[in-house]
Amino acid sequence: MAEQLTKVASCNLNDKAWARWTALGLLAFAMFCSYIFMDILSPIKDLLQSTRGWDSTAFGTMQGSETFLNVFIFFLIFAGIILDKMGVRFTALLSGVVMLVGATINWYALTDAFIGTSLEQWFNTHLNYIPVFDELGISPFYKGMPASAKFSAVGFMIFGCGVEMAGITVSRGIVKWFKGREMALAMGSEMALARLGVATCMIFSPMFAELGGDISVSRSVAFGVVLLMIALIMFIVYFFMDRELDRQTHMEEEKDDPFRLRDLGKILSSSGFWLVALLCVLYYSAIFPFQKYAVNMLQCNLTFTDLAPDSFWASDTVTVVQYIIMIVVAGAAFASNFSKNKVMKYGLMALAIVALVAFCFMGYKRQSASTIFSVFPLLAVGITPILGNYVDYKGKAATMLVIGSLLLIACHLTFAFILPQFKDNPVGGVCIAYLTILVLGASFSLVPASLWPSVPKLVDAKIIGSAYALIFWIQNIGLWLFPLLIGKVLDNTNPQIVEGLANGSITPEQAAVGYNYTWPLVMLACLGVAALVIGLILKVIDKKKGLGLELPNINPDADTEIAEAISAEG
Repeated sequence: MAEQLTKVASCNLNDKAWARWTALGLLAFAMFCSYIFMDILSPIKDLLQSTRGWDSTAFGTMQGSETFLNVFIFFLIFAGIILDKMGVRFTALLSGVVMLVGATINWYALTDAFIGTSLEQWFNTHLNYIPVFDELGISPFYKGMPASAKFSAVGFMIFGCGVEMAGITVSRGIVKWFKGREMALAMGSEMALARLGVATCMIFSPMFAELGGDISVSRSVAFGVVLLMIALIMFIVYFFMDRELDRQTHMEEEKDDPFRLRDLGKILSSSGFWLVALLCVLYYSAIFPFQKYAVNMLQCNLTFTDLAPDSFWASDTVTVVQYIIMIVVAGAAFASNFSKNKVMKYGLMALAIVALVAFCFMGYKRQSASTIFSVFPLLAVGITPILGNYVDYKGKAATMLVIGSLLLIACHLTFAFILPQFKDNPVGGVCIAYLTILVLGASFSLVPASLWPSVPKLVDAKIIGSAYALIFWIQNIGLWLFPLLIGKVLDNTNPQIVEGLANGSITPEQAAVGYNYTWPLVMLACLGVAALVIGLILKVIDKKKGLGLELPNINPDADTEIAEAISAEG
């Protein structure tokens, strides 16, 4: 007993709030950079069609390739094994290097230097048929796919291995530093910062692609590559912090606890694990693939006017100003949750609201779909700490997942049936788009704050890396499938565009903004309905089996007992 109390009383690095939140900041910023690259091509889908000849099927196939190796070569399972055997530090560095290598290939595939090379010729004449994969209909390439899209897909596959490995590593790292503390708040905060990468991507990717009036999609990708270099530096700094934590606690890294195949059996035999995994794949499949098409969906459902080249609203200066305002919104909204002074708290909230209105107004004046969608994560940043804190101290994680599914359904149906009715109303359409995007982002914040902190309640801590890897693997099936499906559904439900491109009656520029997105959005709404059903089942099973998903992460009584014991010992 005395030995345990000594350990409790000792002040390790993760006992210091500044240290564990610094570690979280390093991991979160690395994921922020990776999220930017993940969607770096999403806001310039129209430019890829007009400058590289990528139709919706090519775009969707390339975007879905990100998770191909994770799903069909089972790389994510191996990543989980690596994480359990080698530990957080090694796996974090490995994921950073893999992301950077894949991103560099992706960048080269879209440069002008690639055009006309023997490598381009090779991709034109090869990978048009892959035995077994073609028969199963899961090939990441197809005959007629542009060479740049094929090579870009190769790079994106490698990047996808790194980013998903980073995802499970970051989750494991947060558990390591925050277990028994503000874990839901930490996970929610990490995802909130990471999702600011989506807004950053939406704002800056088109700017770099159109810099100086000369369109070059490779410039946007180069921007992402530089950020991934910074992400690798963040992982390196985290390496030394994490090593110091293990030195203080006199613990070896997780690699001393060997992985065994029977451990997977323990995970797979848990009904709670399967329900969480299914809910995860359904929910994320309705969000991440949508992000890749969201800007183009807005371009097709809203009416934008061309701005004069010398207009302030068309300048790069306004891009920077709007981004600064976005940082103010996110920072004030996030900080308001931690202010003890009521005047300061409500002052920060008011500042966030005013800045958000200014941000939205600037997005409207810029007449740009990408800047409109960049509002996606901003409401989530403000409410994620609230949700995370609530789950930490009050519980109700499964209930939050149900609420998130309901909001998800409502948003996709609004995009599908209500937004198109306002195509001829520039102001009304933009207002509906903003409101729906904000609510969708808010619903998304319910997942990291409630789902991910629930996983440690379902599996043993020694195999939690493998558990996260299995969930991410199942999730990746949806992230591979649905970008591909959306692209195919778009082409199949818009035959006039496909035929017009084939016979030359419409230009690629016209085709890029002429799609009807109703059926892809209905498909995504159906995923929300399935997630809702799974969420309700999860609540019932949690009540019957006592999985603890509705219980708080922090046990105040346990903390009181420890404090009293320390006091008595002292």
